[in-house]
Amino acid sequence: MSLFDLKGKAALVTGGNGGIGLGMARGLAAAGAKVAIAGRDARKNSLAAKELGNAIALECDLKDEKATRALVDQAAEKLGRLDILVNNAGINIRKTPQEYTLEEWHEVLDTNLTSAFVASQAAYLHMKRAGGGKIVNIGSMMSIFGAAFVAPYGASKGGIVQLTRALACAWARERIQVNAVLPGWIDTALTRQARKDVSGLHERVLARTPAGRWGAPEDLAGVAVFLCSSASDFITGTAIPVDGGYSVQG
Repeated sequence: MSLFDLKGKAALVTGGNGGIGLGMARGLAAAGAKVAIAGRDARKNSLAAKELGNAIALECDLKDEKATRALVDQAAEKLGRLDILVNNAGINIRKTPQEYTLEEWHEVLDTNLTSAFVASQAAYLHMKRAGGGKIVNIGSMMSIFGAAFVAPYGASKGGIVQLTRALACAWARERIQVNAVLPGWIDTALTRQARKDVSGLHERVLARTPAGRWGAPEDLAGVAVFLCSSASDFITGTAIPVDGGYSVQG
């Protein structure tokens, strides 16, 4: 369907070399977009780009403001334009609140939230010149719920939702739609580690999720295409759970 056609569009996906980011990048590429994969691991970036076919790999530490701004400009230059930005890069450090150092707090916040703000600022200039664009920020169930072992992560993902709303309000008249996706418990390297760190997590997730399973990165492909295509041109400032029903349980 032409509503979901991304041919001729160019997308930058941060943290796109694995997990949720790669799942979304697969969807964008399948819909016809040219994709730039960005992350800190050059080898993983290259492997992901090769898998996608019509894609490029870019290395970047998104905690570095100058490097992040340069990344966006480089992606636009190499792709010929920039229509789509997926702010997916994220990390977590699991401790009780009293155990975090301030350095750890900043590492999580700068990677998960500040980088999304900086990349969006940089992308705005390209999208404004092009007459519009799509920004998708990746939140979490921790944008909604609290947990004892994710203080900085939860703060960053709650902030993602409020950042999304602010950017959506600011840039709507320039035909730039900004939305958030809130993945549920998706089977990735990050959540596999969580299952090791948090006793009983696997069983609790299955018990609460109406779909009766953990999600897969591919479950994020469809919502990525929808939010990055003309099908969503009158949708902005939303936060859409993709969680198998986890967040609707009382």
